[in-house]
Amino acid sequence: MRDLLSYLLKRFLWMLLTLWIVYTVSFVLMRSVPGNPFSSERNVPPAIERQLKARYNLDAPPLKQYTDYLVGIVTRFDLGWSIRLEDYSVNQVLAEGFPVSASLAIFALVFAILLGVSAGVVSAVYRGTAADTGMMAAAVLGIAIPNFVLASLAILLFVFMIQIFPAGGWGTLRQIALPALCLGSPIAAYIARLTRAGMLEVLTKDHVRTAFAKGLPRRTVILKHVLPGAMLPVVSFLGPATARVLTGSLVLEKIFALPGMGSHFIYAATQRDYTLAMGMVLTYTVILYVMNTLVDVSYAVIDPRVKLQ
Repeated sequence: MRDLLSYLLKRFLWMLLTLWIVYTVSFVLMRSVPGNPFSSERNVPPAIERQLKARYNLDAPPLKQYTDYLVGIVTRFDLGWSIRLEDYSVNQVLAEGFPVSASLAIFALVFAILLGVSAGVVSAVYRGTAADTGMMAAAVLGIAIPNFVLASLAILLFVFMIQIFPAGGWGTLRQIALPALCLGSPIAAYIARLTRAGMLEVLTKDHVRTAFAKGLPRRTVILKHVLPGAMLPVVSFLGPATARVLTGSLVLEKIFALPGMGSHFIYAATQRDYTLAMGMVLTYTVILYVMNTLVDVSYAVIDPRVKLQ
């Protein structure tokens, strides 16, 4: 327990350093782009632009903007007010969008794990058969096809031609099913290949051959002796998989008109909403860091040989 607490404390300190670096780099990059949040095709009158800049502290020197915003985040967890979304704070936008993005990511990961592990187990058990070849070919296609291309094809097939799912919206299982399937399919392809490789490696171990020699049922050997050991590469992949799900959802949320963080992130980037973009970047950084930490801890729990350092 002491080692775990020490490890979590170190990771927390590293996360704070990472957040500061991400904040600094993002601040510099956003201010380096020509123009400002009020630059558009319709020019804002100079007097109104001065008032808007004063309201959002954009008339202050860059160093003061940097320190004031950082102090607000550290002392009050206040990410400021959105520049383009009137009367909305960044905290409010995150509170409304995070449940949508989190639900989509959870459904996509659950689907990817169930489909990928099942396909990998079947491919390894029936190695060299038509089922193995077909599933691995499907996995290669799943890895090669971007999720936004898959989403476009799925909309044409399951929305306009067969008309099983709605084209967009949020609130029902039918509305979340199609984007979750499109988001989780490439992850399922990677998990299938990792599971198959892990299964084939564990099947050659002495304890597995001994279990078969003792006459244990094939299903018992696969589920109790082979599958747990084959899951280690899959668990290691869940950290990058979470990152891929979160970053992949940026485009899918726009395609399926989902009110999640991804659509707000794209809006903030295109509209040069400094505060909203900064809040999104920091939030995604925290989520990815926490998920990678949980993956590392779970890896040590599954395999006692792994030490948390």
